[in-house]
Amino acid sequence: MTSQFTLFTGQWADLPFEEVARLASGWGYDGLEIAVSGDHLDAGRWDDDAYVQGKLDILARHNLKVWAISNHLTGQAVCDDPIDFRHQAIVGSRVWGDGNPEGVRQRAAQEMKMTARLAQKLGVDTVVGFTGSAIWQYVAMFPPVSAAVIEAGYQDFADRWNPILDVFDECGVRFAHEVHPSEIAYDYWSTVRTLEVIGHRPAFGLNWDPSHFMWQGIDPVSFISDFQDRIYHVDCKDTKLRMTGRNTVLGSHLPWGDPRRGWDFVSAGRGDVPWESSFRALRAIDYTGPISIEWEDAGMDRLKGAPEALAAMKRFDFGPPQASFDAAFNTQG
Repeated sequence: MTSQFTLFTGQWADLPFEEVARLASGWGYDGLEIAVSGDHLDAGRWDDDAYVQGKLDILARHNLKVWAISNHLTGQAVCDDPIDFRHQAIVGSRVWGDGNPEGVRQRAAQEMKMTARLAQKLGVDTVVGFTGSAIWQYVAMFPPVSAAVIEAGYQDFADRWNPILDVFDECGVRFAHEVHPSEIAYDYWSTVRTLEVIGHRPAFGLNWDPSHFMWQGIDPVSFISDFQDRIYHVDCKDTKLRMTGRNTVLGSHLPWGDPRRGWDFVSAGRGDVPWESSFRALRAIDYTGPISIEWEDAGMDRLKGAPEALAAMKRFDFGPPQASFDAAFNTQG
């Protein structure tokens, strides 16, 4: 059986939802991973049946389906410290309110609960997103930070997200956290600790996106194997490494696409992600969810890149053999 390929709409939220659906359908996508952003989805309208049906009707008109929705931007504000101008730019006025940091966190948590309810109404069982982190600011560990502060940061995550996950459980929906710098789980061992602190509850899993693994030096294939029971969703985003001795993993505060950076996001298939090995690993763990193209490339037009990335990833979407390749050796003449 071939996979279902979707286009993540987060990088397309400047376009009307119907226009994105039209483009994706024309390029051969099977569906959309719809972002709660722009006019694509509004979590606050989860209880408006006509609104929800209207989105499903748009998908149907363009022969598309939805298996997952995402709310990265709001999830970021649930745990972040500090809350500042960066969040005001991404969370929307309903969550930002008067900008009081704790108020923003509380409203973001309520928005994530509504996102679970919206997913249920859409017939979707997975929400992809970020969690934010109270301790990402200490990643350099200087000035010195005690172990108690770090543990308190993980506990803050658990305290804030367990009530959200209770609603996910109520709705029969799972949260797929994208392991990503600036989040509570950003690399291998922080993922292990994050799962531990919430008791490995099934409502919380992972969105496998290898792009940030590459520049951190994490093997994306081993990550699939080691966290196989938690891979709830897959996003295909690629990274090109340029570690020259001058260019570094930290990016030097340089803008995307600057050749002095040590790495950049590129259209899937044009970077250094070992895609074939990754697809083989996903098959080995019996992953049957959608394969979503998250298209980002500062040096390429998205109207060219999105269909090209789909074709590139489909090359690796071959099914398992019907019989062992050496079965013929055992035949008796």
